[in-house]
This record gives sequence, C-alpha cells and structure tokens, in this order.
Amino acid sequence: MPHRTIHDIFKRGSKTYFYNTLFFPRRVKEDVFVLYSFVRKADNFVDSVPQQADEFHALRAAHARAMAGEATGDVVIDSFADLSRRKSFPPEWTEAFLASMEMDLHKRTYADMAEVDRYIYGSAEVIGLYMSSILGLPAASHPFARSLGKAMQYINFIRDINEDLALGRTYFPRSDFERFGLDDLTPEEAVAKPDEFAAFVRAQIARYDAWQVEAEAGFAHIPRRLRIPIRNASEMYRWTANRIRRDPHVVHRVKVKPSVTRIVATMGRTVLTG
Repeated sequence: MPHRTIHDIFKRGSKTYFYNTLFFPRRVKEDVFVLYSFVRKADNFVDSVPQQADEFHALRAAHARAMAGEATGDVVIDSFADLSRRKSFPPEWTEAFLASMEMDLHKRTYADMAEVDRYIYGSAEVIGLYMSSILGLPAASHPFARSLGKAMQYINFIRDINEDLALGRTYFPRSDFERFGLDDLTPEEAVAKPDEFAAFVRAQIARYDAWQVEAEAGFAHIPRRLRIPIRNASEMYRWTANRIRRDPHVVHRVKVKPSVTRIVATMGRTVLTG
C-alpha cells in the first residue's frame, strides 16, 4: 500500500487520475502514486495563494540531494528519487518538469504557441514519458505519450480559466487573443463579447482534439491490461472537452469535472471495449 501521505496528496490532487490509477496492477499503481504525489506537491507550492516559492526551491534542492543518495526524510521526495533510479528516468525529464513549475512562480502570459509548448513539455509531456517508463513501454511509445500529456494539460488550461485568472496568469498564446478580438478571458469580457469568447475556447479545444488523435494512435503500444485505465482517463478528458465545447461559457460558472460515478461507470464500458 502507498504511504498515507503519498496516497492523500494524490487523492486530493486529481480525482480522474486517482480513481483510474486504482485499476492498474498493484506494483504499477504504487509507482504511479509516487509519481503523482511528487508532481502534485511541486505544483501545489506554485499554485498556492500566496505562492510558496521558498518551499518550492527547498523541494528542488531536496530532490537533488535525494538523487545524490541522501535520505531527506521527506517520504514524497525520497520515494520519487527511488522510483527515478529504479525506472532509470533521464534527469532531464525532471529538470524540465521543475523548470516549468518554476515558470509558474513568475510567468503570467505567453506570447505565442512556441512559448506555451515549452511550458507544456515540462509540465505535462514529461509526465507521459514517466508513465511510459513505469509501464515498461518501448521508446516508440514516447511521441504518443507526450501527445496524451499535452492534450490532457490543454483541457486543464481550458477548464481552469477562472482559477488561473485568480492566480494572475493564462496559458493561451496572446496571438490568439488578438485573432479573436479579446483583451482577456475575464467573465466581463466573455459577457461583452460572447461569440468571440466562445470561438476562442472552441479553437483551443480544436488543438486538444488534434493532440488527442495523435495520442490514441499510440494506444496499440500499451498491453490491454495497462491500457484500460489510460483509455478511461482519456475518455474523461474527452467528456470534459465536449461539455465545454457545447457551452464554452460554462467555464465561468463551474469547474467541469467528471464525477466519481461517471469515472467508474465509464470504466465498466472501457473494460469491455479495451
């Protein structure tokens, strides 16, 4: 069983990932819990109000010590260091992840898609790479794993427009604001320019659609027993995307997330279809 701290951080952090992870074989499940507790702990520091910059930098320093063989006494960091060694994670993956998290401490806007891509690589694509390694997949799966991480992250950006506004940041390219005639994504701007706002959001979902199609082409690399939780999580993100696509303004009213009942019910269908 995962350590209680690791279990609790993961469960609080992502309902979709947590409940789908429960359907992995035991050893895989334990490794995924360790991975997500580490990334969630770092993310929590940069997303808190006020931000906990000192704590984030302390985590980064402790991770470096743990990778050098020191026992830091932090079960999340030490467990992740052990996982990194067992699965031979390239150090540049974790450096990219931590660099993206550090960007959240100071970066508020992104000029173009190239800047967004740099952030997403560290914050999401490397998570797909970690997962490929944990699952023991071939290197040929890596481009597809990156696409899936990217697709899921982008839906989070869309779903969390309100939360990110409260944190003073947005992850969409400024060039798109100009293209759709928007100054920002605030509720006031969305009410003043409803059609433009809806078109903007649907254009972002179209990016997700393309990356999701790319990702699903790689599902054949995943053994069926391991593929089922991943496919089900993917379906939950598709559900979220479609819900927002139908009514883009919903992002200013509620945080669109599947219920535990939906996750489990969809899992039943996913098991049948593979």
